[in-house]
Amino acid sequence: MKLVNFELEGKPCLGAVRGDLIVNLSAALDLVIERVVKFESKTTPSKARHLLLQAGRLPEDMIQLIQRDEVWFVALDEVLSGVVDFFRGDRKLDRLFTSIDTARLHAPVPRPGKIVCMGRNYAEHARERGGEIPTQPIFFLKSNNTICGPGEPIVLPPDSSQVDYEAELAVVIGKRGKNIPEERAYEHIAGYMMLNDVSARDMQSADKQWFRGKSCDTFAPTGPWIVTRDEVPDAHRLRISLTLNGQTMQDSNTSHMIFKIPYLVSYLSRTLTWEPGDILSTGTPEGIGASRTPPVFLKPGDTVSITVEQVGTLTNPVGAPSPH
Repeated sequence: MKLVNFELEGKPCLGAVRGDLIVNLSAALDLVIERVVKFESKTTPSKARHLLLQAGRLPEDMIQLIQRDEVWFVALDEVLSGVVDFFRGDRKLDRLFTSIDTARLHAPVPRPGKIVCMGRNYAEHARERGGEIPTQPIFFLKSNNTICGPGEPIVLPPDSSQVDYEAELAVVIGKRGKNIPEERAYEHIAGYMMLNDVSARDMQSADKQWFRGKSCDTFAPTGPWIVTRDEVPDAHRLRISLTLNGQTMQDSNTSHMIFKIPYLVSYLSRTLTWEPGDILSTGTPEGIGASRTPPVFLKPGDTVSITVEQVGTLTNPVGAPSPH
């Protein structure tokens, strides 16, 4: 299932993507309750409906939503299939369906508790940065002011002239956990999305560490949705690529990660507690702008797109520094 935050009549809503439509989850479940007799007789088995009703009201935000268990999501998927099949042509239900092509999407998790990123988790990227292949994970944090959604501009800071792109597969945590065994790590993962680990290379060089250069406003575009874990059978066999103004700059595969996702989730859980909505970004492959000859840095008017197989495409324009 693809879970989205989208805007409807100026207000944020939770939705699920079904083909070319976004189904408003709140409106869909209200409809099931209101039209239960007619609806149930035509589409959804009663056990799925009852399961959703017993779970109480729909969660108010994405972090609450991704904490629901797999049984609940199976029931939700069944209900949504019935809603689309039975009510798609009803013009009176304008709030129920929104075209994916016209929807305004927001970041799936607008305010994560923490954004944990992996440095140099692809061997070729480590080499292009002039470093040795790491023998243990290298972690750093991005602050949550960096989050921006699909289609929103990456705003270049006035203090940097070397802003770079980094295509990454991001893991969204759905279940709280501490000291998680590696073999149970997937139980704590809600799903996957793209993250662009935008980086100001001159700030990194000046500071001799990564935090400021990685944590400028808008430096973590995410989305366009969360693809639930069950939709991605193997997160380590996915093509990952990035284009800048239509030109391919990065093209690799998540199979080349040095440290795999279950290991990273487990390893970090020994020293920190994972919370629902936390983001783990798994590192970028080779092809970044700073390592090219001549270097290629982002400029106003550029368009950056990240594509991860089975997950989707995240596109963001690049904007000029803000005067304020």
